Amino acid sequence: MIHATAIVSPQAEIDVNVDIGPFAIVAADVVIGAGTTIGSHSVIDSHTTIGPECRIFPHAVVGGAPQSLKYTGQKTYAKIGRGTVIREFTTVHRGTAEGGGVTEVGNHCLLMAYSHVAHDCRVGSCVVLANAATLAGHILIGDFATIGGLVAIHQFVRIGEYAFVGGKSAVVKDVPPYVIASGDRATLHGLNRVGLRRHGFSENSLLLLKKAYRVIFRIGLTLNEALERVRAEVDQVPEVVNFIKFIESSHRGITR
Repeated sequence: MIHATAIVSPQAEIDVNVDIGPFAIVAADVVIGAGTTIGSHSVIDSHTTIGPECRIFPHAVVGGAPQSLKYTGQKTYAKIGRGTVIREFTTVHRGTAEGGGVTEVGNHCLLMAYSHVAHDCRVGSCVVLANAATLAGHILIGDFATIGGLVAIHQFVRIGEYAFVGGKSAVVKDVPPYVIASGDRATLHGLNRVGLRRHGFSENSLLLLKKAYRVIFRIGLTLNEALERVRAEVDQVPEVVNFIKFIESSHRGITR
């Protein structure tokens, strides 16, 4: 159902099972999947795709123009996956031509009130952004990561899957998967053991990740020395391999 006061472009592609609330605005070249609810006074701007079964709360802005001085009106995109919830006053901006042209939020995410996803970010599935979490441009967030309230993440930073970033942190370097990071500037505080157990990680995987974490971050080796020692001394289960690959592929440096 589309409320009589909503403004919906005839060039928008909206499933018949979408609800659009009072005073909402849906621009041209928008696609909205079945079962999605668009709250009152929210704005879905051009070139935005919202998957099925999403819930957009009042006053959110999804697909707004990027806050980049290089942006001059190019056709760029925002994509929201299935079952994602976007709470009040959250903003998700489209990509930029220089950054790949797409901002993407995966499936079953929760973006709490006042959170911000800037241009060219790629947010995985089942990610939580708590209230007022702020992503600058070109950030990559892995699946099942949790970003606490009032966190600010520098542009081009990567947050690994299953990582937990504590509230009020300032993150300027990559955060590896499976760990806890917090502080201004953020530092590591061990494995996210509670979160990993909740997601079904085996005790053996947790033990091996703990050994790898200790070698890399706690005994004073250079990074290259530590990685070689982990390869030699720790069983290469998929989680450890992923941990090593993430660290090796960092361009900004690793939070320590």
